[in-house]
Amino acid sequence: MSEQATPHSATEAPEQPSSQDRNPVMPRLRRALDGIPGYRPGRPAAPGTVTYKLSSNENPYPPLPGVLGEAVRAAESFNRYPDMFCTGLTAALAGRFGVPQSHIATGVGSVGVAQQLLQATAGPGDEVIYAWRSFEAYPILTQISGAASVRVPLTAGEEHDLAAMAAAVTGRTRLIFVCNPNNPTGNLLRRAELERFLDRVPPEVLVVLDEAYREFVRDPQAADGLELYRDRPNVCVLRTFSKAYGLAGLRVGFAVAHEPVAEALRKTALPFGVTQPAQEAAIASLGAEAELLRRVDALVAERDRVLAGLRGQGWTVPEPQGNFVWLRLHEATMDFAAACDEAGVVVRPFPGEGCRVTVGEPEANDLFLAAAAAFRKAG
Repeated sequence: MSEQATPHSATEAPEQPSSQDRNPVMPRLRRALDGIPGYRPGRPAAPGTVTYKLSSNENPYPPLPGVLGEAVRAAESFNRYPDMFCTGLTAALAGRFGVPQSHIATGVGSVGVAQQLLQATAGPGDEVIYAWRSFEAYPILTQISGAASVRVPLTAGEEHDLAAMAAAVTGRTRLIFVCNPNNPTGNLLRRAELERFLDRVPPEVLVVLDEAYREFVRDPQAADGLELYRDRPNVCVLRTFSKAYGLAGLRVGFAVAHEPVAEALRKTALPFGVTQPAQEAAIASLGAEAELLRRVDALVAERDRVLAGLRGQGWTVPEPQGNFVWLRLHEATMDFAAACDEAGVVVRPFPGEGCRVTVGEPEANDLFLAAAAAFRKAG
């Protein structure tokens, strides 16, 4: 009689998975990623309520005249890849800022260009210097690159300690981020002090002047990175269309640097990263400068009104030069953010440190000032 396989009986226990099945071996990932904090965008306003979002430094105005039409027209061809080299946008930027086209590199927002810079300059064993607190993407991008962060504390007045930053440079330093005006404190570096700092930095170390909020600056002594970079091959300037130009949702940033650095940025750029609608919107935005300046002036006037209101309530507020204000609140930070939330405005808290509050439309600013006054009175 031939041997035949017999089916399992109804009461027979199914085969148990092996220990290897229960604990599968996972792909090996880079240890540089361990412990990286996730980037925390500003919390959006709650749906269905009259709440203003003042947590992401967004421009409250709609697109500039003609911009939406150009973006929609370009979107009609989004079955095609965008211009990988952003040819039209590069030419427009070169003309607007008076720099060679070969000195311009574009990317997915200025933070995307910042990541390209780190890919081009820093890796394991290298160091990246920046002030702290400053833009929260710096430590994330640095750790992803495998380099080590060197954080130099701000001064008691919430300013960059440029002397300490220069002293922190070693033979391992590859890049220095200088956020000007600084995010989230809003402080500004003036030209003379920044020039003294640049004179102390070795020429082989790249200094990145992150000027995401440049259009809101009103201090006549402010440093302008585009003036400083021209005769300094180790200076790179970051700018963005996300803030003053109001294109945050389209992600367009750019760098201006001497040709070796700009070429390295083009090599490390994500292919086809900047969409065609984004490119066309950015070009159209450059062509609507008169309206841009009017809107920026209106936001600066609101910023001054908010600053005067806060100081009149007794708050200590650093002189803001971006489109936001900063309150150092220490252990009261989360309570203050909750009070603002209840009042109908969402702010950006940094637990244990303070809150950054975007200057928005007048109605939003009024709600914020009322919440700040009530919180101070209750405290």
